[in-house]
Amino acid sequence: MGRMRAPLTVILLLVSAALTAFSAAALPFYFRTDRVTLPVITAVLWLLFAAALWSLRGVHGRKAVTIVLLGAVAIGGAALAGPPNTSTDSARYAWDGIVQNAGVSPYAHVPADPALAELRTDWLFPPSVDGGCDGERVMTFEEVGTGEVLCSTINRATVPTIYPPVAQAAFAAVRWLVPVEAQYQPMQVLGLLISLAVTGLLLRALHRAGRDPRWAALWAWCPLVATEAVTNSHIDALGALLLVLATMAAASNRRWLAGIALGASVATKLIPVIGAPALARPGWWRTALAAVAVFLLVYVPAVLSDGPGVLGYLPGYLSEEGYESGERFIMLSWLAPGLGATLLAAALIAVAAVLVWRKTDPADPWLGQLVMIGVVLLVVTPRYPWYALLLLPMIAMTGRWEWLLVPLALTERLLFPDVPAARLAVVLAVVGIVVGTVRRAQPGWHLRALREIRNPFRGPISHEKT
Repeated sequence: MGRMRAPLTVILLLVSAALTAFSAAALPFYFRTDRVTLPVITAVLWLLFAAALWSLRGVHGRKAVTIVLLGAVAIGGAALAGPPNTSTDSARYAWDGIVQNAGVSPYAHVPADPALAELRTDWLFPPSVDGGCDGERVMTFEEVGTGEVLCSTINRATVPTIYPPVAQAAFAAVRWLVPVEAQYQPMQVLGLLISLAVTGLLLRALHRAGRDPRWAALWAWCPLVATEAVTNSHIDALGALLLVLATMAAASNRRWLAGIALGASVATKLIPVIGAPALARPGWWRTALAAVAVFLLVYVPAVLSDGPGVLGYLPGYLSEEGYESGERFIMLSWLAPGLGATLLAAALIAVAAVLVWRKTDPADPWLGQLVMIGVVLLVVTPRYPWYALLLLPMIAMTGRWEWLLVPLALTERLLFPDVPAARLAVVLAVVGIVVGTVRRAQPGWHLRALREIRNPFRGPISHEKT
């Protein structure tokens, strides 16, 4: 049976790649009456993911590493097969890049500004059909000043961008390399390159820590990475890459480098700031100083140019999403409706941050990152699963696979926007994580943990050459 594990794993990965390509090419989720097929395909992809991980347990040495890398390329490449299917964010990325390369600030001008009419391309602003807007991902908006109803694939075309300067630099760089007619593929290619880079970093970090490199497959083959980092090309993947670099540097006691990477990560999407507590000891001042310096270095020019406008639509977004009122915290609003949910969320996150800061092993900050990011996601319960791209590398580095229940719960919330169902998914995730944690805390577990660190897949580690 052992000899069959490698070909079986490859077959499972090829099937997963084919299904990934099909879901990307043929199953857009928004603006369709069929809201069943894509969730079913997504569930099958997660089952294939689990089966491939199980099969990988019987593959060892360089052969296993090769399969991890080939699977990352195959599944990630398959995710390029179609345009974004559960998000329209990539259209805003493209627009921000286009206007920046034309010398216009995306913080100062909204897409609906008639002054930018000459920059509008047909794929971002398709012409109306019989006075209306038609097509997948196409929305209507009123042009500022004129009130004319126009069509666009950009969501919230009447408000400024929400994305920080490092993300904006990435958007501008990608659009500088391609003609304006190029649609979603350039950002998807960037997403693929980022996902492969994270896979490579995880393999290196696992090797340095003396852990089984096969755990990198938890990122490399995960359906969430294929969908959200590549197909939907969320810039959160870049934030995750930089946070992984920061954590690797901290684990090697390179505090200045850790701070530089952390600052760049926060200036990509702001959310990675939750990775700071696990990097704060020892030499916290060096990490903090470098992070703040980098953050200011990229933000100050934007502030000097656009003033408070550099915040873009962030305040309005938080209010619109229900975080100010507490409505978006689906679990906490159950216990403390209204503003009470927001206050309770802040208290829980603060407690988690203090505990992670106090308890994290400076030489091995990965578990602290896992707990901090995972707790924040469970408390905040965003309806966007791509926020969990920050969590996946930490799961891979710690081998605590039960935390995969968090991105699964967030995926369920996106595909089935029903609050009771979402609450049930989060409860099941919490129960699964608690059971896994209790099991690891059982007497004698430290001996089993040592074996798992050396070989988490519970098979003999072999270094045979392929």
